[in-house]
Amino acid sequence: MIFITAKFRILPQYADDWPDIARDFTLATRAEPGCLWFDWSRSIEDPNEYVLVEAFRDGDAGAAHVQSEHFKEAQRTLPPHLAETPRIVNFEVPQEDWSELGEMAVQR
Repeated sequence: MIFITAKFRILPQYADDWPDIARDFTLATRAEPGCLWFDWSRSIEDPNEYVLVEAFRDGDAGAAHVQSEHFKEAQRTLPPHLAETPRIVNFEVPQEDWSELGEMAVQR
């Protein structure tokens, strides 16, 4: 799978509204056949920073994502709300889902 984590610094006046601002892009991406997950989290240390954790089935699915109309629309509509260019980590990982964190196994 293609595993991506990106940090988005949002302009302060838009930070509280970011989930709504990015909603159409998020929903459209989650509906892509090759999208495994596409999840936003807000930093507890910096309320103007959101972290996006996303994964796609393979390189073809990742390519389809960046070539989609909703991605092109996001390229036009999201940057005016950003304080800086998002930062990204992108890896190909030889698995298809999350692995368990064995060091913190829950015994029930």
